[in-house]
Amino acid sequence: MTSVAGPGEDGDRRNVSDAAGVVALGGCATWSLITATAHDGRPEGVLLAVLAVAAGYAAGRICGALLPVAAMCAGALAGLVLMLVVPRLAAGPQIDAPLGHAGGTAALLTLCTGAACCAAWEAGSPTLRFALGALAAGITVAAPVLGSVSGFIGCTAVLLCSLAAGRMRGRALGMAGLALGAAAAGLLTWAVAAGSLPGGLTASLQAELTPHRLRLWHDALRLSRDNAALGVGPGRFGEVSTTATRTLFPDGKPHSALLQQAAEQGVVGVLLLAAVFGWLLYTLWRSPRPTPVVLTAGAALTLVAAIASVGNALSFTAVSVGAGLLAGLATARPLADDPPRQETRARRRDDRLTP
Repeated sequence: MTSVAGPGEDGDRRNVSDAAGVVALGGCATWSLITATAHDGRPEGVLLAVLAVAAGYAAGRICGALLPVAAMCAGALAGLVLMLVVPRLAAGPQIDAPLGHAGGTAALLTLCTGAACCAAWEAGSPTLRFALGALAAGITVAAPVLGSVSGFIGCTAVLLCSLAAGRMRGRALGMAGLALGAAAAGLLTWAVAAGSLPGGLTASLQAELTPHRLRLWHDALRLSRDNAALGVGPGRFGEVSTTATRTLFPDGKPHSALLQQAAEQGVVGVLLLAAVFGWLLYTLWRSPRPTPVVLTAGAALTLVAAIASVGNALSFTAVSVGAGLLAGLATARPLADDPPRQETRARRRDDRLTP
């Protein structure tokens, strides 16, 4: 028999997940300031990313409570419009060589597809659900047109995960699988940087990742080993990396969120980054939304984490805001549904007590 939580218990769960988010995001901001003070670093980028995730999450919770389907659909369309208006996701001078903005493009397209799929699962009428599903498929088809093959792969994976989520009754096993998938992506990135994979596999990955990216990863791994406690300081990788200093147009990034965190903020920084992702999965697991919505959003965020482990996706504010927004939309409680849900729970409890 499955117990049904009452309104008070649901409120306690939301408070716990919100408190965990405050601790995780606050820890990231505080640690970046500590490491910046120790090594004369520049924590502005980390602080901006933390603020972007928090702002996106808060906006998602508010909009998702008021207009769940419309807010998710608007989020998907807004991301797609941003891709068309600002293809490189940032105003001002652009650095296209040697790695460019491919990671940010793929991550944003993946988030847009996830939002559209979540909206389709939330839709009440079959016609609206079909239209929103077509929107998700359209974003997937548009990815290669926009020049993002990795974005097409990410969008396709979200669509497949969303279809599979519709057949799952429980969410715990799915969330555990997503956590393992993110951990596997991080471990694979670390193994490639350390050269621990078999020669043939390393050679094939090197062709896809480019030798320049791998040299940046080697530098980041070396710096993380030499400065395991505090790192070299946030924003300082471009100054101390041999590969970055020899690049004609360096962007100061190792193009891996995991390795950048390890090099610039040490072991604690890596643990805090993992804690933020763990919090997102935890708050989705405790979400009052339907299981397909929760698992679809979790799949999109996991794929973004995988993209960020091999690219510079989190260097773009739009991606950080989008990730927080999708998480907030998928965990918001619609205001209009509170009274009926409370009445339904009360009836269920009464039915159990009736002999």
